[in-house]
Amino acid sequence: MRPAVKRVLVQEVQVAYRVAERRACRVLRFSRATCRYRSKRDPRAELRVRLRDLATSRVHYGYQRLWVLLRREGCIVNKKLVYRLYCEEGLGIRRRKPRRRKSVQVREARPPTGQPNESWSMDFMADQLVGGQRFRLLTLVDNHSRESLAIEVGQRLTGDDVVRVLERVTAARGKPQSIRVDNGPEFISKSLDMWAYFNGVKLDFSRPGKPTDNALIESFNGRLRDECLNQHWFLSLDEARAVTKAWKEDYNRVRPHGALGNRTPSEFARPLSGHAQITALHGQQPGWYQVGGGVRQGYPSDRDWIHSWGQVTSLKTLA
Repeated sequence: MRPAVKRVLVQEVQVAYRVAERRACRVLRFSRATCRYRSKRDPRAELRVRLRDLATSRVHYGYQRLWVLLRREGCIVNKKLVYRLYCEEGLGIRRRKPRRRKSVQVREARPPTGQPNESWSMDFMADQLVGGQRFRLLTLVDNHSRESLAIEVGQRLTGDDVVRVLERVTAARGKPQSIRVDNGPEFISKSLDMWAYFNGVKLDFSRPGKPTDNALIESFNGRLRDECLNQHWFLSLDEARAVTKAWKEDYNRVRPHGALGNRTPSEFARPLSGHAQITALHGQQPGWYQVGGGVRQGYPSDRDWIHSWGQVTSLKTLA
């Protein structure tokens, strides 16, 4: 039993039986010196205040993302310390765990993406204004860099609106090789089918009733709903567009992403030194490769290797 718990028991015994502290400690076999000890550890008051402020403004951030934000502000602290203060301040949120079910149908695993603009994901969401008017959101994400490419808000979005958003994004970033979508009416429309055919883009449809086939966009939609939609009451569509646009910029440039090594999607997608040295090797057979002074097994994926090893000085296959 921890000393803090025993101190509470000593006080309860004193009140209930009207005995002195000496006798209560003797009955509970608890040292009086330990009972009277007061910690001299730094209470970290400033850090607690800043941690509460960050947790209040970003309700669905866990202690790890809050730790990354603190380090960005120049507060160099240990992650364990942040976790202890996070628990002591009661900032944790209990999340409902989903029930796990086994799928009887096995889908062939998609190969991992190796560079931005190789594969995108697209999906729809729904919400409502204060007056009860329903509206929809079209979300578009790069599967490699996790960048949010577009969040289109409208009362009624059709296949033509999807094509218009894709035309706007591809004009700035270029065309992807494939786009992962579900079987919604907007995605199986003739407008999107013709656009994909004439632009050489493959539409990768998920299985009906299997949103896990497009897990990246589902995860992004969950973050968008928890951190943006559920935190605001929208009076008009213009306000919804402004708020989602601001959140999109925050997601791409400020919010740390765990799958990207706590970097932001914009930092991960930024051109890296040594990129041109191994871009041509993308798609080779897996094997043992020497990168600079290290050895790694697998595919020579350009961006992953540069992030793992830094500046690339040499790349050769080991026999």
